[in-house]
Amino acid sequence: MDWAPLVSTTLGAVIGIASTLATDRARTRRGRQDNDQAARQQLYGDYLAALARTRNQIRIAARPAALPAAERTRQAAEAFHEGNAYELRYQIAVVAPQPVVEASTAAFRALRNLRDHVEAGAHHTSPDYVRARDSWERLLTELRKTMRRDLGREVF
Repeated sequence: MDWAPLVSTTLGAVIGIASTLATDRARTRRGRQDNDQAARQQLYGDYLAALARTRNQIRIAARPAALPAAERTRQAAEAFHEGNAYELRYQIAVVAPQPVVEASTAAFRALRNLRDHVEAGAHHTSPDYVRARDSWERLLTELRKTMRRDLGREVF
């Protein structure tokens, strides 16, 4: 009996099955990566929006120079409670790569520092507030760039 046709048929079937499995595995991995990236993109957008809401509320608290100190302090503290940045920051710490986590932490701390200045009585033209605001804006820009790099987007 000639075994060559049987061996070549079996070998062909094994190669076909192996290539199908490899293709399916690559497609599954790619789908998972796409889903992970989409989830990170959504989280990054939500976090940036939360930081923007918090920053805006702090700006409102710092604006009116005639605002009583107690009210300024209350508004600045409330900005962090209502902004949702804390919760989203912890989510980023779980799913994002280290450079994003570090940039996220730095931006968050800069925003908290800005809030602390307002709580201490600074208003939007105070030199301490202006320096803290500039630091916040610089670190927010770096956070956005780091997020864009992570998502494979052009950084500008």
